[in-house]
Amino acid sequence: MSLSIAPVHPHFVGEVSHVDLRSADNQALQAIRDGMDKYAVLVFHDQPMTNDEQLTFAQRLDGELHTKTSLSVLEKSRFGTNAITDISNVNDKGEVLKADDRRRVSSLSNRLWHTDASFNDPAGRYSMLSAKVVPPVSADTEFADMRAAYDYLDEETKEKIEGLAVFHSIVYSRHVLGFEFSEEEKAKLPGAVHPLVRVIPRSERKSLYLASHASHIVDWPVPEGRALLRELTEHATAREFVYRHAWKENDFVIWDNRATMHRGLPFDDKKYPRELRRTTTLDLEMVTA
Repeated sequence: MSLSIAPVHPHFVGEVSHVDLRSADNQALQAIRDGMDKYAVLVFHDQPMTNDEQLTFAQRLDGELHTKTSLSVLEKSRFGTNAITDISNVNDKGEVLKADDRRRVSSLSNRLWHTDASFNDPAGRYSMLSAKVVPPVSADTEFADMRAAYDYLDEETKEKIEGLAVFHSIVYSRHVLGFEFSEEEKAKLPGAVHPLVRVIPRSERKSLYLASHASHIVDWPVPEGRALLRELTEHATAREFVYRHAWKENDFVIWDNRATMHRGLPFDDKKYPRELRRTTTLDLEMVTA
């Protein structure tokens, strides 16, 4: 039976059946790309993958991988490659991180709405997250559809934000929660400028490009720019634009960072281990609105 996709939300998100991503052929890969254009988030169940299998699939699906992560600045990857981002609360021995562990404190910012690698140029296109260890309590991830959020803006607001550019910085987003980088670390994380409204190639839909990394609007007074960014984020994360994913072991979720934001919901991460591993591809075809 060929791959099939069933919608799970009125605006976005599809659940994919009848495919093993480790052996997906070219026809299945194209169906996944087409599904991403339509749904922006695709959910796959029962997809056990080694790190190497995940890397191979990500490259086959979408090409070059993102490696300039904040974690790579903080410490050496326990997986031997920065193309796999360790979205977990354990150390290299599998022990739950202490409350004051620097990596844990930095990762708390994942609870803010964000889009992966927007603080880089090129930024992230597709992120792919594989669930290895899931705690026995709710530790969900929420996604918000930035295309639908744009569609529902009034015309005056659309005209106001057309052509605006935003400076994104992970130093800024971490600072909001009180995490500080050293001067040497800051030099490795200079930030990047991206349009506030983007056109998604292939689907040609317009989308807001927001994130907790969005520091300020270029050429605007900082307070006014941040107020507008906050208003747009509140609009874009209204419940009608949000899908909540409850993780199961071996779930594999792909999302388009150009068309969505996401956040991890809090759980008792000082008690329960949780391990997920992310690969992110580079966005090499940006189109400014």
